[in-house]
Amino acid sequence: MFARAPVVFAALSGPDHLLQGANQAFFETVGGERGRDALGREMLGRPVGDAVPELVPQGLLSLLDSVYLQGRPIVTSNVAVLLGSVGAGRLRYFDISLEPRRDQDGRVQGIAFLGVDVTRQRAAHKLAAEQQALLEQIARDAPLAEVLDGMCRAIEKLSPHVLSSVLLLDESGTRLLHGAAPSLPDFYNEAIDGCEIGPREGSCGTAAYRREMVVVNEIATDPLWTDYRELAGQAGLAACWSSPVMSSTGELLGTFAMYHRTPRPLREEDLDLSIVFTRTAALAIERHRTEIARHRAHEREHTLSSDLEFVLRTSTAVSEEARYPQNLQRLAQLAVPTLGPVCVIDVLEDGRVRRVAVALAAGLPDRAAALLAAGASAHASDGASDRSSAHASAHTEDGPVGRVLATGRTEVSRAAPGAGWRELGLDITGRICVPLTARGHTFGALTVVATADRPLGPRTIVLAEELARTAAAGAETTRQHAQRARLAHDLQAGLLLAALPDVPGVRLAASYRPAGEGLDIGGDFYDIFPLPGDRWGLVIGDVCGRGAHAATTTALVRNTARAVAPLLPTPGAVADAVNAALLARPDSDESFVTLIYAELRREHGVHGEPAGVAVSMVRAGHPPPVLHRADGTVYAPSPSGELLGVSPEPELVMESFTLRSGDHLVLVTDGILEARDPAGTFFGEERLVSALRPTAGAADARRILDALTDAVDGFTGGLTDDDQAALVVVAE
Repeated sequence: MFARAPVVFAALSGPDHLLQGANQAFFETVGGERGRDALGREMLGRPVGDAVPELVPQGLLSLLDSVYLQGRPIVTSNVAVLLGSVGAGRLRYFDISLEPRRDQDGRVQGIAFLGVDVTRQRAAHKLAAEQQALLEQIARDAPLAEVLDGMCRAIEKLSPHVLSSVLLLDESGTRLLHGAAPSLPDFYNEAIDGCEIGPREGSCGTAAYRREMVVVNEIATDPLWTDYRELAGQAGLAACWSSPVMSSTGELLGTFAMYHRTPRPLREEDLDLSIVFTRTAALAIERHRTEIARHRAHEREHTLSSDLEFVLRTSTAVSEEARYPQNLQRLAQLAVPTLGPVCVIDVLEDGRVRRVAVALAAGLPDRAAALLAAGASAHASDGASDRSSAHASAHTEDGPVGRVLATGRTEVSRAAPGAGWRELGLDITGRICVPLTARGHTFGALTVVATADRPLGPRTIVLAEELARTAAAGAETTRQHAQRARLAHDLQAGLLLAALPDVPGVRLAASYRPAGEGLDIGGDFYDIFPLPGDRWGLVIGDVCGRGAHAATTTALVRNTARAVAPLLPTPGAVADAVNAALLARPDSDESFVTLIYAELRREHGVHGEPAGVAVSMVRAGHPPPVLHRADGTVYAPSPSGELLGVSPEPELVMESFTLRSGDHLVLVTDGILEARDPAGTFFGEERLVSALRPTAGAADARRILDALTDAVDGFTGGLTDDDQAALVVVAE
């Protein structure tokens, strides 16, 4: 049953404890590497004290005698047993059970010996205890040299024949420096301190090179030790196993080595020690590096705290200035005098350099600012101010500003600039020109000069670059914002009437307000234009979407209506023509439009006196107009029809009515009806009518329009997420 079991088993008989039988584990334990068959022939049938004589002085025979004579079993733990000959002994620890063997009459005939080798478990406990002590040292931030020295001594205590060492990777990553080696000779430690990392650099240099454990069982014959063999011989070293110490992220930190004074192979327990203490060394070295980095970071933070506060304060102040280029002027003013006595900022606009900001330290002549502001082109081209402005685009490539704008890289010069700079009365010793770059685009350059008492050092360069980097994004955003808003405004203005015409018999007022900040072209529009026969066309509409597509659709609707209205007999026919034009577009599936198209014609009585304004109207999916009679009655004329751009034959119904003196016709887009208050409630048609009621009978179209827009603003708080257009027609 115990033939191949991992426990050590032997059957002993008689008072002399003759070895009657044993399993393979027994012979391997007492015989080491000798074969089982040879040991069996030598030991079986002999007293165990003769077969394994080293057991006699260790008291094990006394235990066997006690069990045999008294007939009671003995169980004991952690029994130290020295096996092997003197000088080559192997200390092992066993949990032992001695059981009496009895015959059928109950008399003791012999003893059953059972032993479990707990040497490795015992070593693991001791190893864990030593490792715990080292971890506690690491946790309390003990010096790295102290931790590594304690680690080496712990290993040498656990494995008395071992001499251990730790080498640390230097900052270059190419050499190993002395870390700890308490039992190696000083001359040896000094000789290998700073040894190179390479493929044939002993055990440690090679392990660091390969990033794997290197086992050299005999230094005297191993080619890895060719260059170090004589040194190892002088130190009395015959074997060396070295493991790379790796960080948690896979970076090399150093090496951990175990030396022996006699050649020997790597055993399992040696490997256990190497694994555990290599990890412990990695933890200690990483902690040490972290502490060094933290300490350095703390020093840098302390040294640069004022600089960081300056950058934050300045960039915040620049970002709070929403106007361009006033924010760049603010940047230049705040850069002085921290970065230097003078700061100028140049930007590239339409291929030309334009100086947008100049700031001088207190005490400098005021006229210098004007000279510097006028010297932008000269500064860009290092004084080539005699060239014509027609060559300004070429200038941007010649001087420091031009080069920085072209490359997006900082340029430092130790030469003093010319032109207006000479008028400052400063001993200028150099300058730094830093790019203003946002989203990969360099749009400007910040220049600061250095003087004899304010030299151009690394701190100034880093501060200027960081300040430019943090401020550039906000400055460029405001610059693009201003350009975009101006462009959208100009395009939108081109889609609306520059001024309302004078239409006989009515007074007009209109308003258009874009959503948000007006950065996109909206889809709301209105138009009034003359027609043959003293008629006038009136249109208000809302195009689906925003931006360029909305602009082209708006232009298509307005131009189509203006072109066909003089030729077609009814408003419905005009709306049908607009619908056909929308459907004919290649992207017609996205060209939806709601609109009201009306034609106005002044009427006269039998004696030629004014008799009101006749209105003929169709409504294609648009919000209904409000007809506010002079007597205060309100209703919505024109039944709804289908929006345009969807069906080739939209259902549209024309309605006709007459505006009498004091009557108001108010037309709005859905941006007004769907305006929301903070709670999300729509303004709606009821509030529209309520806003108009107090104006019943008023003859001033602007007053009526103001009442409407004031009511909407009061409801929404002045904010809107949609375009709003309104058109008021008042009959005279």
